[in-house]
Amino acid sequence: MNGQPRHPHTREAFYRRDRRSVHLAREFTREALMDWAVAERSDDVLLCVSELATNALLHGVPPGRGFGLRLALHPDGVLRIEIHDSGPGEVGLPDDTSPESERGRGLLLVAALADKWGVEDRDPGKIVWCELRETYFRETYFPNHVERPV
Repeated sequence: MNGQPRHPHTREAFYRRDRRSVHLAREFTREALMDWAVAERSDDVLLCVSELATNALLHGVPPGRGFGLRLALHPDGVLRIEIHDSGPGEVGLPDDTSPESERGRGLLLVAALADKWGVEDRDPGKIVWCELRETYFRETYFPNHVERPV
């Protein structure tokens, strides 16, 4: 072992069903990115967190419940964002979003900004996640990391 961390760096938080939760989740993420020296795609990361948290509040969090946010930065430079909620698992891109519509673009933005995104079932509810590759972080924070074939 060369002294470099091989496991992901993680941060987790839980938020109530409250309109301030999106702002709090974004600030929590901003602090994690600063601690991890992630700068290259920080605007993309913050926008993805905002959109996923907003979707959880609008569609996935029943009254009296909340949602969880998990950030994991892996040695290969991939940052994974997960939103855990207790709502039903049906999530997808909208079929038709008219130019006049004020809603329905959140997952389109996530799909455009993230390298990957998806939905996983959990009991109860689901995890909506996305991944963004952060090359600057990989090269500076894990300089001796070598990707090996699986």
